Formats: sequence, C-alpha cells, structure tokens
Amino acid sequence: MCDILYIPPSGSYSGNLLFAKNSDREPDEAQAIEYIPRQFHSETTVTCTYITIPQVRETFACLISRPFHMWGAEMGVNEHGVVIGNEAVFTRVKFKKDNSGLTGMDMLRLALERSTSAQQALQCIVSLLEEFGQDACGSYRNKNFFYHNSFLIADSKEAFVLETAGKQWAAENVNSVRSLSNCLSIHQPHCLSTDAINLAVRNKWYKPGQNFSFARAYSDWIFTRLGRGARRAATTCSLAKQTQQPIQLTNCFKILQSHNLPDHAFKPSRANTASVCMHATGLFNPSETTGSMVAEIRTNKPHTVWLTGTSHPCLSVYIPFFLTDKPLKYFKPPSAKPDDSLWWIAHRLHAWIMKKYKSGKLLIDEERQALQNEFIEKEARLIVDNRTEKELADLSSMCLGKVFDAYSRWCRLAGI
Repeated sequence: MCDILYIPPSGSYSGNLLFAKNSDREPDEAQAIEYIPRQFHSETTVTCTYITIPQVRETFACLISRPFHMWGAEMGVNEHGVVIGNEAVFTRVKFKKDNSGLTGMDMLRLALERSTSAQQALQCIVSLLEEFGQDACGSYRNKNFFYHNSFLIADSKEAFVLETAGKQWAAENVNSVRSLSNCLSIHQPHCLSTDAINLAVRNKWYKPGQNFSFARAYSDWIFTRLGRGARRAATTCSLAKQTQQPIQLTNCFKILQSHNLPDHAFKPSRANTASVCMHATGLFNPSETTGSMVAEIRTNKPHTVWLTGTSHPCLSVYIPFFLTDKPLKYFKPPSAKPDDSLWWIAHRLHAWIMKKYKSGKLLIDEERQALQNEFIEKEARLIVDNRTEKELADLSSMCLGKVFDAYSRWCRLAGI
C-alpha cells in the first residue's frame, strides 16, 4: 500500500513542483536511501530484482529510496528533475507467478536512470512493460504476493499517471493536484495500449458500445476494496485542497503524517488501510509506512529530496538530501535484521512509542518539530543564497547527524 500526492508548480507556494509519497510495505522491511551516480556502461546487461535485461550505454544520477533486498526503488528523483513513485494495484489479469518479469520498483529505477523528462520516463516504462511484463513478486516475506503497478511520473513541466494490468496500460496527463493510491483510477485515458480494449472484450470485462473505462474493466474489485486505496486517494487530495492555498512544503509533510482518525482519537491499534501514515495491525492491515519522501523540483536551482530514512512519518523528521553522494558515504544502509542503521534505531523507538502512543510521542515531539523547523529554515536560506553543492551536501550531513543524535538520546530516555 502506498500514497502519492502531486502538486503542480502552479499550485505550490514556492512555484515549484511538490511530489509526496509514503511507501507502505511489510513492518520489518527496512528501506535504504541510495545515491546512484551517472555512469557509462561497458557491460551489456543489468540484473534487476529477478531478471537480467539489456543495459543502455549511459545512465543518469538519481537518489532513490529502496527496499533493502530489492534492486528497484519505491520512489526517487534523477539529475534531470524527473520524479517517480509507484503503487500496487489489483487487477483481473492473472499471474503465472514465476518471477519472469520486472517489478514495478525495477521499472521505476530503470526509468529514472534512463530518462531526461517525464515524457521519456513514461515511454521507458511502457516499453519495459510491453517487452518484459511484470510477473514478479513485489513482497518481502510473502512470496505469494504479486500485484500490478501504477506510476505517477513528473518533471517541472508536465506529469502523467500510468496504470497497468499485465502488459496492458492506460495513461493520462495531469494538470492539477492529483492523488494516487492502490486502485486503478483512469477511466478515459489520453492514451491506451493497443490490445487493452480487445482483451477486455475477450474476457467479458467490457461490452462494446459502452464508454470504455480502463479502471472499471480491469480492476479486481475485492482486493481493491479491501485496500481502501480510493479512500486514501480522496483523503490526500481533500487535505491538499483544505490547506491554505497555495500549498506549502510543510503541508505535504503533514498530509503524509496523517491517519484515518483525528490526532486526539488516533491509536496505532485502531489504524486500518484507510490511514495515510500506515501502522500495521494484522491480517487485514499488514503494511506500514517504511519510508516517506517529499521532493521539491526546481527549474533553475537544485532539487531538494526530503526523506525520512525511517518508518512512520508521524514520528519522523524529514531530512533534506540533494543529488550528491557525499552525505550518504557515512550513512549505513539497513540490513535484514536490527542493526545500528538509522532505520532500525528509529524502528525500535517507534515500536516502543506504539505501546503508549500519546505519552510516548510527547517524549520526542517538541524536539522533533524543532529539528524539522530548523532544517526547513536552513535549506530555504541556502537555496535562496545559491550556495554551492558542497554547502548543500554539508547541510544534509549536519541534518543527518542531528537526527542520529536525537534518536540515540530518545532511546536512552525511553530506556531501550
């Protein structure tokens, strides 16, 4: 389960594109922040999560948030200001379940590495989908969990939603605030795969003569309903529209930190799949938010990628990163088991807070908010002053260090 919110430059306070995503996965599925430099490749193939495909001559630099065990990424930004997030969607198209295709996360990373614009990224994913398909398990422990994917793809000039079902797809242009969640949402696409209507007719999902709806024809309504994707998409879009216009960066943080209940009534044990900041509670709500990102894409200045590097946005601090590897050289990526990485240190504290949510959150909230405000103020000042790449990297390193120190101190206070 995941949620994406797209704010076009015309709708944001800064006049820049804002792109927000929560990545919801299994509770112990740590997520790594990784910088991939621009590269020229002599090798002719690249090994993705399950399959090997042809490599291109040049790939572009990108910053991604990646489930630690996967090759692909849940979300990310490249050096050309292309930003992409993906969603699991549940369709009527069946899987062979033989892991002979690309995961949605593979396609996302490949598109970031190979595209200079949102339009090119859209074409890249469509080409990969049609050639290799997506018969690939997208889960960590549950090896029987297969799903198809949708994508929100944007740059500073244009944006697209791409929704898929097997090798079929539908795409639409996005010109205003747009939410995307775990459900097909395109009814009258701007463009459509060649065989999408014919396949729907053959399977009796669509009757010729009626208005064709990709979402209506291809959705698996049972799994889509259980996932409450439409409700969460409506929630994020509604929260964006309720904010004091135009929308600010901090509004995006708050939307990703919101739950299915008002703050005073929320308890993690009462969370369900309608919660934007997701907390796992059991069989019918097995996922939680394991990483969160808000990207601000600028036209003539550096892009800022705000990443938590931790689970549970409601308890996290967004750290500013830029398209450079310097801060991440000393940033230990998480592994399969608890370790001394930021993700696992934070996860231990968050688990303790969940048992006494209101009082536990009070232990960290004042300092957490103060850190967030400090980071926002310092990042804004550096961008306005046109500071160097080194100064931006130093800011990331400083913020990362402060968050590490804060979590270490909070753990001591909690006695864990």
